[in-house]
Amino acid sequence: MARTRILLLGASGSIGASTLDVVRQHADRFSIVGVSAGKRYVQLLDAVREFKPQVACLCDPQAATEARGAIDELKARGIKTEWRLDGADAMAAMAREMDYDVLLASVTGAAGLPAVLEAARRGKRIALANKESLVMTGPILTAICKQTGAELLPVDSEHSAIFQCLRGEKRAEIKRIILTASGGPFRTTPLADLENVTVQQALKHPTWQMGPKITIDSSTLFNKALEVIEAKWLFDVPRSKLDAVIHPQSVVHSMVEFVDASIIAHLGPTDMKIPIQFALSYPDRIAQPVPTWPWEKMATLTFEPLDYQRFPALKLGFEVAEAGGTLGAVFNAANEVAVERFLGGNIGYLDIFRTVARVCDAHNNISQPELEQVLEADRWAREQAS
Repeated sequence: MARTRILLLGASGSIGASTLDVVRQHADRFSIVGVSAGKRYVQLLDAVREFKPQVACLCDPQAATEARGAIDELKARGIKTEWRLDGADAMAAMAREMDYDVLLASVTGAAGLPAVLEAARRGKRIALANKESLVMTGPILTAICKQTGAELLPVDSEHSAIFQCLRGEKRAEIKRIILTASGGPFRTTPLADLENVTVQQALKHPTWQMGPKITIDSSTLFNKALEVIEAKWLFDVPRSKLDAVIHPQSVVHSMVEFVDASIIAHLGPTDMKIPIQFALSYPDRIAQPVPTWPWEKMATLTFEPLDYQRFPALKLGFEVAEAGGTLGAVFNAANEVAVERFLGGNIGYLDIFRTVARVCDAHNNISQPELEQVLEADRWAREQAS
């Protein structure tokens, strides 16, 4: 059986590391033909050294300069990987030009969108860990996939769970898609104390190990807001069929309720290798050597209603999902800038939501935009949020 050829964008992040581990465990089934990273070139160099892809892309100019000596050393050792050091556009070029079977898109933020669109235009399978692609261009991306036959397979644990719950089910019989959220590190913190949350406190997630951007989003529940918008387009359901609940243990990854009141839930360990591997091997399931969740811990599973006073980002996310249009791109872009400013110590923790809300309020939404209008809305929102 020929190995599945993977183009991995975002190899140096947590999703990228887990993907490489899956490929390492199943080297007979998968191969890495291309990799990219932003600033973390040490991890990218390690991946090239081990997997010897055809092409490697380092998008950050400063990182590319710093890595040149190590790249030359790899070439001297006979590793024939072609290096592209000409910025983020190189990722889209890789998606457009290379021979691969699956694009695994795990680049955080809007930077990964052009490559995802290129893969969709070529009718490729897209293992999507870049939720921003659907948040920004949901109707555009899904329309391209329908036209070309490209597959969108979710890698986010919640959307993978929903995808698996819906296998063999009729979409018309869906009553509610219920996303679960851990509630992050501040689920029980007094509301008055949130004003003084530090970066270090916000980066301590209770159940998941992730990069800084998504960890901050998980504390504010902006991640869940983005997932709500993504789910609307990924599963072609209106906002009225989307819901969320706090589930601190992160064992139930999501649920689907049907019109007969039946609920199908997806449970499993908090390990991203599981949804990553499923997207790569679909429709097959293959062994994954991760610990099974102990049954005795099932007795402690709890669910809590959402507190929108504590998590106003999620309330705004539902409103953005219902509005559609360019508002999704604005919501995402403003959040990216606000989180970056918080991580840099330039604004407070609660200013993340305040920034996004103000930018969204100031935006004149275009309900059925072209791609150029989405990109312009993204640019405008970043300028406003800054």
